[in-house]
Amino acid sequence: MDYTQLGRTGLKVSRLCLGTMNFGPQTTEDDSFAIMDHAHELGINFFDTANVYGWKKGEGITENIIGRWFAQGGGRREKTVIATKLYGDMGDWPNDGRLSALNIRRAADASLKRMQTDYIDLYQAHHVDRNTPFEEFWEAMDVLKQQGKILYVGSSNFAGWHIAKAQEEARRRNTLGLVSEQSHYNLLVRAPELEVIPAAEDYGLGLIPWSPLAGGLLGGILRKIDKGRSATPQMASELEKHRDKVEAYEAFADELGVDPAHLALAWLLHQKVVTAPIIGPRTIDQLDGTVRALEVELDEKALARLDEIFPGFRTAPEHYAW
Repeated sequence: MDYTQLGRTGLKVSRLCLGTMNFGPQTTEDDSFAIMDHAHELGINFFDTANVYGWKKGEGITENIIGRWFAQGGGRREKTVIATKLYGDMGDWPNDGRLSALNIRRAADASLKRMQTDYIDLYQAHHVDRNTPFEEFWEAMDVLKQQGKILYVGSSNFAGWHIAKAQEEARRRNTLGLVSEQSHYNLLVRAPELEVIPAAEDYGLGLIPWSPLAGGLLGGILRKIDKGRSATPQMASELEKHRDKVEAYEAFADELGVDPAHLALAWLLHQKVVTAPIIGPRTIDQLDGTVRALEVELDEKALARLDEIFPGFRTAPEHYAW
């Protein structure tokens, strides 16, 4: 396994981040335990979750699974850089979600309890809260740091100007600020290249892409359909929008002798601001397959061909102005 620093921090994390969103809804607890154990065997030390995962409001199903896994001991907690997120509603009362100081305090304590740990390595805002000023956000996060409950703070789904506002307020307070941004980024979704990635680079944030396979469109969907697998109506609709690109992409993967899913992950790993794409295996076999992406080397010619198939963005404003 290869490791890198998380943004401008001294924290070392694996180049692949184990996403746990399937744990509970699609993967049983026993299988989730086995996947996490195997991730450690493969050298993956970076796990991502969120308080809302499990998708039953207020229950924190996935965090509870992780907590029971940590409770087995054997160095599981000590070997894991655990990242979780808050923002989504965990109840029906007015302050049961978002990024108020009140919810940040309550949500952090609840996540710690569910995961049976006394600190969170990376605590992330799952979305920007336009009704909470960054002064309040940082005051609450600074208190959690002082209490030893969190070590680093990250964002998710922030625009470039949100990152800038957050960092300038942190600078005013003489604190570290954000160390990472978790963004929707893949070969099909390249809008972050306009402003999010330049902001992350300038402020020293590591980029943690979610949905690296574009919901499955970059995972060899045409091959799977040819073998008799069916696509959901939503997936079928998305495929029709991008069929020409996906056909060219899978043909290029064949030319390289690489699995399409591994190619999509390898492309992200070749982007200098990317720390670790989030992978979400439902089985150990899927996890073993995904790790092979680390072995894929792409030269300038291959990267240029992928840019031809999936055109990206130049940094703003040059993309749309002089």
